[in-house]
Amino acid sequence: MEEAPPGRRVFLNHLDSYCGRSIGEYLSTCVVGATLESPEEEEEGDENDSAVGVLTTAGEIYEVVGTLSTPESASPPFAKETYAVSPREALLSHLLECDIVLYNITEDANQIEEATWAASALHNEIETFAKQKLFILISTIMTWANTKPIDPEDPEAPFNEDDFRKRRSHPGFLDHINAEKHIAKLGKTNKKKFSTYVVASGHQYGAEEGLFHYFFKMCWLGETPSIPVFGDGKNIIPTIHIRDLAIVLQNVAEHRPNFQYVLAVDASMHTLGELVKQMQLDMLFVNLRMEPIYLRENFNINWFAETGLIENIAQVIMEYKKARGLLPLKVCIHGPPGSGKSTIAKELCKHYKLHYVRTNDAISEKIAHLEQILAKESDRVEREVEGEGEDLVEEEEEEEGENVEEAKELLNAIKENMQQNKGHLGDEYLLIKILKDKLMSMPCRNQGYVLDGFPETYEQAMDLFKEDDEAEEEEDEAKGKMPRFNQIIIPEFIFSLMASDEFLINRIIKLPESEVAGTDYAENQFLHILKHFRKINADDVTVLNYFDELEIHPQFIDIAVYEDSENRLTVSKIIKEIGEPRNYGLTDEEKEALERQAAEERLAKETQEKAEEKRKEDKEREERKARWEEWNKQQEEVKKQEQELLEAQSVPLRNYLMKNVMPTLMQGINECCRIRPDDPVNFLAEYLFKNSPDIDWNKR
Repeated sequence: MEEAPPGRRVFLNHLDSYCGRSIGEYLSTCVVGATLESPEEEEEGDENDSAVGVLTTAGEIYEVVGTLSTPESASPPFAKETYAVSPREALLSHLLECDIVLYNITEDANQIEEATWAASALHNEIETFAKQKLFILISTIMTWANTKPIDPEDPEAPFNEDDFRKRRSHPGFLDHINAEKHIAKLGKTNKKKFSTYVVASGHQYGAEEGLFHYFFKMCWLGETPSIPVFGDGKNIIPTIHIRDLAIVLQNVAEHRPNFQYVLAVDASMHTLGELVKQMQLDMLFVNLRMEPIYLRENFNINWFAETGLIENIAQVIMEYKKARGLLPLKVCIHGPPGSGKSTIAKELCKHYKLHYVRTNDAISEKIAHLEQILAKESDRVEREVEGEGEDLVEEEEEEEGENVEEAKELLNAIKENMQQNKGHLGDEYLLIKILKDKLMSMPCRNQGYVLDGFPETYEQAMDLFKEDDEAEEEEDEAKGKMPRFNQIIIPEFIFSLMASDEFLINRIIKLPESEVAGTDYAENQFLHILKHFRKINADDVTVLNYFDELEIHPQFIDIAVYEDSENRLTVSKIIKEIGEPRNYGLTDEEKEALERQAAEERLAKETQEKAEEKRKEDKEREERKARWEEWNKQQEEVKKQEQELLEAQSVPLRNYLMKNVMPTLMQGINECCRIRPDDPVNFLAEYLFKNSPDIDWNKR
């Protein structure tokens, strides 16, 4: 190895990618030259340090700069500076300011051309270097994929760094191997000024996961009964934890070995089948046994996961959940019957992608699971009698891991108790066991759950959530302490719905008969369960007291305030209290589907409202028309009656006029016409006065 002072400023491409972010974050905490310490000096350090090179003492740390895969991405907090890729003259000036240049081509094949350009451009400036610069290409073991065994008689003999000239690339990685050869060649012209290295990385895992993220997500979601294995699953896949890859790069940068090609793989020899039990498909079909002899013998590495993924799976899973922000969300909905607990619980499950847990559903699932175990056992016995499928039988037994006798005993106990209680499970011990098994299942532990209306009492809550450790339980009882609760399944949020009996009864009365039929909402039954709920929640010790004592304080929501039969406003309030999802959330397709569904529902609701409004308007118009017609009819009838009355009243007057007035009047008119006086009116008046039959002129 050439001894030279290690550089401090490090360039790394794509700082926002999985590999770039992990390596950059690690190097930004490392003391420059830390791996050059002797093993004796390491032993004197802190035994709790997880890897050599982490900042534990005073000294210069690496300055990490680089580019981003997408220009609009936020600059990582560990990055000193980030640069644009173009123009390349500007990027070259930034590369010349760095002591170490790392180019990762394992994630984005488009970076191969940029990496070869960067190495060539730096090589062209070699005469201007004041001190040695390092260029390290992070490549992939896929450039070894088609390499023939070193010893045909021993095909399991592992490859090591000395065999790198015999490597044969996978057809899809020819550009990678050409880049390796080109960059290695550039480093041979003037090593004191410009040294180049190729680090062939095993498939990277750890933290938020790269290639294996597909499998981790599938396991975490639990949506398939088993994880697929491509091919026969017997191929050996070289791997390395992303943190160990960063440590290897640190060692290469600080030790500056004479050897240009370094294998960065861990000591594991795991097959794909083994890895999957605990995407680029071609990368999963690789079959290589590799042994990084040079790396182990010459570098100062305190491995993070030397034995590989399987042996460190627990730690890797913890890293994955932490890096992805995958935390279970556990919610309990409490409230009286008719308050909408089930509706709210299901909406929360849909929004947060959680598992809906209700007693009846959990019992049905448990019965189905136990029956499946017994059916498999029956099938196994039948095949065993026939002498067929022995290997398959052994594999099934190993995978199942269930006690058949225990399953049979539990199934019989459940069914017998349900028969005695008219289809309901009356044994509280069995009920608690079933619900605890459900909450402890991997889907509920991974994503979380919404518990609908259970537990109902303090005692049920204590039995359901307590730790299953008899020794600790006895110790707590002896000290008069509350039993310790199971951190894995205890709910984080408790929402208690409130409403008056009158409100709940009115809500149930308004439900359609189709929704009430076959439920507890029949009048007598509903009043009975409502009375029971009030009774158990009026005691001094209630289920809410249990959570209060654990400092998990229930949040009370008065549903009557919202006057919302579908509880949409209540759901919105709860979502606001809980906050953002803690899982992968909805996919783009699911978001689009939900938005489309919401739009369709809004359109349907608006259409329904418009139709209802039109119906009301038409009805009012018809009613107004009917009222107007009735009023007109009544008016006509009144007029008719008035006319008839008027006519009836005019008959005596008409008779009087015809008898006493009209004869004299007609004579007066005739006389007026004959004489034709100057004042006919006065003439007619005098005539009537003189000729009136009621006046006796002789007496006058």
